[in-house]
Amino acid sequence: MDKSNYKNIFVFVEQRDGVIQPVGLELLGKAHELAQILGEKVVAMFLGHNIKNQCQTLIEYGADEVVYADCPELKDYLTEQYSQAIAQISDKYLPNIILFGATTIGRDLGPRLSARLATGLTADCTKLEISEEKELMMTRPAFGGNLMATIMCTEHRPQMSTVRPGVMQKMARDTSRKGEIMEFKPVFDPSKFAVKLVKKVKADKGKMDITEAKILVSGGRGVGCKEGFEKLGALAKTLNAQVSSSRAMVDAGVMPHDVQVGQTGKTVRPNLYMAIGISGAIQHLAGMEESDLIIAINRDKDAPIFGVADLGVVGDFNKIVPLLNERLQKEMQEK
Repeated sequence: MDKSNYKNIFVFVEQRDGVIQPVGLELLGKAHELAQILGEKVVAMFLGHNIKNQCQTLIEYGADEVVYADCPELKDYLTEQYSQAIAQISDKYLPNIILFGATTIGRDLGPRLSARLATGLTADCTKLEISEEKELMMTRPAFGGNLMATIMCTEHRPQMSTVRPGVMQKMARDTSRKGEIMEFKPVFDPSKFAVKLVKKVKADKGKMDITEAKILVSGGRGVGCKEGFEKLGALAKTLNAQVSSSRAMVDAGVMPHDVQVGQTGKTVRPNLYMAIGISGAIQHLAGMEESDLIIAINRDKDAPIFGVADLGVVGDFNKIVPLLNERLQKEMQEK
């Protein structure tokens, strides 16, 4: 393979119901950083129906070029339709690197494309770097999160990776940025459309996704039960925050999986992360250690969580949290 024929970093920008998903913008920001090292361009791949008017937004968030496919077959995500379209884009433009968000869509689409393009895929990456040899170094947790493995795809192109939402940071939006917007018209093979979308049913969860929350009040094994999480919920209400959880409480059936923080949950980067009754295993730290301010409350003064906390309180959360909530409410009333 002549790797010199392959150039530029392509980012699959996910949309749902015509709404650009944050992870796509995060990946554009990281791709912009990597592209400067490689001396290449950032190209956004944007698929859907009636989406052309949003292409400029991708330029403003870091794309140098946008390749968009706008047709009814791509209105909603279906594996075969999207795989055919992106494989054809790849065959035409020969990208050096392709990045996907490690969402339900990205985790389905990435492996399918890696097989079609006969290349490798590193999943759930937490770090992307460029080596001295201009190869993409893709780092992800391995062996249950006990070590970090850096993987390289030196023999095949494109180099492909899925990256968890919340790990990378968006660029500041720059409305003055200019770029080229190009339409791509895929040629579909309908005989391979074995699956069709019958209807969409949306669950009204009535709460914000924890990856978008500015403040998280997170509980672990030390909180212990639903009654304990009710105390965390009261504090979260006062702080206008969301409640999240460690894996232990999800496995115990106390909390739902969509609020789990950690390697097997979600990666978060709030302004304030309150870790209450959380020991601080490496798997959990991987999902929250980039938070701006971390406050830990734990009875064990030797808990690993204190190693990353900006402020640590040793004590029983059953006493501390209600007192803290009461004090905060009093402060707010006085203001």
